[in-house]
Amino acid sequence: SLYGLATLFTELIPKFQVGIVEFSVEFFLFIPLVLAMLFDPLSAALGAATGELVFSEIMLGQFGGLGEITVTLGVYIAGRLVRNPKNQKMVGIAAMIGTGAQLFMGMMVDILKVQFAIEDFEAVAGLPESVFFTEGFAFFNDLLFSGILFCLLPTLFLVPKLYGKIEPLLGMQPRTAETALPTIGPKMIVGCGAAFVGAVVAEFLAETGSELIEWKAEWAESTGAMAIAMLVAAVVVVVVLVVMKKKADDSKVQKIK
Repeated sequence: SLYGLATLFTELIPKFQVGIVEFSVEFFLFIPLVLAMLFDPLSAALGAATGELVFSEIMLGQFGGLGEITVTLGVYIAGRLVRNPKNQKMVGIAAMIGTGAQLFMGMMVDILKVQFAIEDFEAVAGLPESVFFTEGFAFFNDLLFSGILFCLLPTLFLVPKLYGKIEPLLGMQPRTAETALPTIGPKMIVGCGAAFVGAVVAEFLAETGSELIEWKAEWAESTGAMAIAMLVAAVVVVVVLVVMKKKADDSKVQKIK
């Protein structure tokens, strides 16, 4: 819910362009990244995709394609890389790898759509008329701006601040190198590759008008729909925080007894 709310908020932030460089907030990916490094990576990754799907699409009156798969994969990879959240260097590396993986997969999908003539190439003034150069430039632009400011730095700050404090609120033990999931292996690589192929196929079907699932309401993307979605997401977040605080208080009382 928190990531869905943040995704809605990014829609309200204006974009700035200086020459061929665009400064825009693409996402607040640090939210699921932090959770994936502190809790179960798969649960956090699926939760981020679900929050984006529910609050940024369905509640805005539209649904089509499965672009959230790249978010799920990027967050999951980052979470699996961090075995010890106290290792700040690894936290930073994982945050950039996860963000880079998500942006890279999005770039590859866009390139493939042009290469297979599913989507027309839109040249950018001031850049060579090459889809590889244009998409590559956009990739590095987003990685170095949104990736550092809204993924790397907040993650580096929040993971050590929350580690050991937020887990007990959910009745869980903090992650350690001994309790963390195994390191990334062939099975995970194959699984992520298969999921990415699924994302490409779903995107291709969406672009050709053959979506697996498509829905769009008359009030899609209206100001009212966005306001309601943000309100509902905020309420859900508040309820979860209240429940977590109550559990923490109950736990303290039991310890005193």
